Amino acid sequence: MCATPVLDITPRRHFPGRGDGPDMSTRSESDAAVTLARGGLVGLAVWLLGYLVTYLLHAGSIREAVATNVVEFLAGDPVTWKLVGWLYFNAHFVATSIPGLFGDSSTNFLSGAEDITLFALYVVPPLLLLIAGAAVARGANDPTEGAKTGGALALGYIVASVVGAFLVRISVADAVAGPSLVTAILLAGLVYPLVFGALGGVIPAALGDRQ
Repeated sequence: MCATPVLDITPRRHFPGRGDGPDMSTRSESDAAVTLARGGLVGLAVWLLGYLVTYLLHAGSIREAVATNVVEFLAGDPVTWKLVGWLYFNAHFVATSIPGLFGDSSTNFLSGAEDITLFALYVVPPLLLLIAGAAVARGANDPTEGAKTGGALALGYIVASVVGAFLVRISVADAVAGPSLVTAILLAGLVYPLVFGALGGVIPAALGDRQ
């Protein structure tokens, strides 16, 4: 006589293993890469926007200045856009290095400026970085995460600062004038976005905690 097979209908518990879903560490690394890439692109855009604001405000007066005409005659090229770049770096407290007969001298054309629109350029980089930091950090779970996300703006900002510092240099014969490269890289390229981008990144989480 054949035994009747017994069907096991007892529900079985399923314990997920490694192959049952995306690896959490991989997902975290992917999210971090996206955050860094987005921060870098936004940082680059913020730098360019700040330069554009400076250009729109002061390119006209720079172009009409007698000194600009003299420099263009000596350099043999249009220099208005480069001089605008000097002002933009000055707005980051990066001095302009100018060669002379007795050595190089450093100056900031915004220091002691009587024109309020010149002095107001000091506000442009921090304000734009604060806004951008808050924008990229929307949805951050806590202030620490927001600060890290906002600080990622430095990835693009430093690239723009390094490239910009070299592009706006003006050469006349063997003399070269332009932003101080060390402070252009360290102060404008790193300190500004890391501080103000991070502060902006804290804002969404801080406001969210109060609601």
